[in-house]
Amino acid sequence: MRIEQQPAYVLHSRPYRETSMLLECLTHDYGRIGVVARGVRRERARLQRAQLEPFQPLVLDLLMRGELATLQGAETIGVPCRLLGDAGLAGLYVNELVVRLTGRQDPQPELFDAYARTLPRLATTESLAWSLRRFERDLLEAVGYGLQLESDAESGEPLEPGQLYRYTVEVGPSPCRPGTAHALRGSDLLALAQDQAPDVAGLSALRVMMREVIRFHLGGGELRAWHVLAAAMSRR
Repeated sequence: MRIEQQPAYVLHSRPYRETSMLLECLTHDYGRIGVVARGVRRERARLQRAQLEPFQPLVLDLLMRGELATLQGAETIGVPCRLLGDAGLAGLYVNELVVRLTGRQDPQPELFDAYARTLPRLATTESLAWSLRRFERDLLEAVGYGLQLESDAESGEPLEPGQLYRYTVEVGPSPCRPGTAHALRGSDLLALAQDQAPDVAGLSALRVMMREVIRFHLGGGELRAWHVLAAAMSRR
């Protein structure tokens, strides 16, 4: 099957055989696809490796055969996002999250759109923590693991902003007492649901909650980006 002019982003790349590369790409219409880019590591390759860097919007021509596609052509569209320093680390985290939580060839246009919105946010002065929480929320929703953010898991009643809750992945938020580990304010959960940035304490609590949720859906696994980010913070 030939696929032409497919909007895409490169999430990850690695050398493949002597002169080629194996790419993980997020596409608009076909979800995540494994792509073989033949010959791009040759010195005089028709298609240069620089055209296949992460964080730049592309359109790809592909020949799909089985699980992997073969790259036939690639064009950059628009302006690549320059993610430097902490923003670059955040971008790598987003890419790893997509690779780890999605299956290949599972169309998820909502996820593609969320990813496309997130990269410019990471490149601006907007809070990186808030940009990541928004993307995590949208990714989980797109892959069928949507969060329960507005109602009490026990009573079904709307969350109370001033009440503390403990979020359990398979259940949702349940009221808890002060001092409970990993407790969140109802206002923090509602802020995430309503796409309104909470305060610093709320962002910190949501980060812990999201890590628990993601770890659960990874079967207890860890993301390499978590350790990279922790190491970067420890050096400051």
